[in-house]
Amino acid sequence: MRKKARCLIIGSGPAGYTAAIYAARANLEPLLYEGMQPGGQLTTTTEVENYPGYPEGITGTEMMNDFKKQAERYGAIIKSGRATAVDFSVSPKKVTIDNEFVIEADTVIISTGATAKYLGIPDETKYAGQGVSACATCDGFFYRKKKVAVVGGGDTACEEATFLSGLADKVYMIVRKDHLRASQIMQDRVMSNPKIEILFEHNTLGLYGENGVEGVHLVKRLGESDEEKVDIAIDGFFLAIGHHPNTDIFKGQLKLDDVGYIDTEVPSTKTSVEGVFAAGDVADSLYRQAVTAAGTGCRAAMDAERYLSENKL
Repeated sequence: MRKKARCLIIGSGPAGYTAAIYAARANLEPLLYEGMQPGGQLTTTTEVENYPGYPEGITGTEMMNDFKKQAERYGAIIKSGRATAVDFSVSPKKVTIDNEFVIEADTVIISTGATAKYLGIPDETKYAGQGVSACATCDGFFYRKKKVAVVGGGDTACEEATFLSGLADKVYMIVRKDHLRASQIMQDRVMSNPKIEILFEHNTLGLYGENGVEGVHLVKRLGESDEEKVDIAIDGFFLAIGHHPNTDIFKGQLKLDDVGYIDTEVPSTKTSVEGVFAAGDVADSLYRQAVTAAGTGCRAAMDAERYLSENKL
């Protein structure tokens, strides 16, 4: 079993696989461990229509298989497994895989991504890819001239609702509290939009539909004397209650922001530790797109190559 690497990539997806392509072509002999979800979040998307080079669209799984094959073609070694612990206080860096063995790496590229937060109701899983989405920019196009709902009351929810209002005929915002948590400018934007209807003090009970989402079961003023169950007909159900960056094992090792995303020295992908770089959604709370993740994967590989060259490693 290989125990040393010039360039170790933790995580796959557009960022990790792209980093592997560039690192392999630079003769860094990258070793990539795919993590718990090979291919990343994109593999949960049924159809990707906004990535350049796929004019007819492609499934997220097929696209990630293409990325993986391209990386392997140039010599990247891609293995199943996930990083369970790291020690970045030493050089080479030490990364434990599956709690079993340690890889020593001259450079590490982190592309572990971020996981969308869900409400936790069974119907979210049941209708995954059939009307449930955590990315309006990715999937909104499929709901042109239809009715959709966005769950959440913060800036992200307002942004998603505003974006969807340019495509859908009607957008409901399902807000648990009696007010929005969003900034005032975002509140003004949604409240003045004739296509957006805000349902304050509503909680989601479940979804219904035969071959996909056809509606949502809600409860208004849960626990109050005037509690009321409400059903609304929708075609799409969008989660906008935040993301959780997959950075738990890096706490105390790298500088993270208040939410847990890895801080990088923009425009580079350098982290607070020399020789460690971060790419994709794990360091991006704003864009969260496959194409932007791939771009940072390219930059991370180039940053790693420069680091190795400058340090004669």
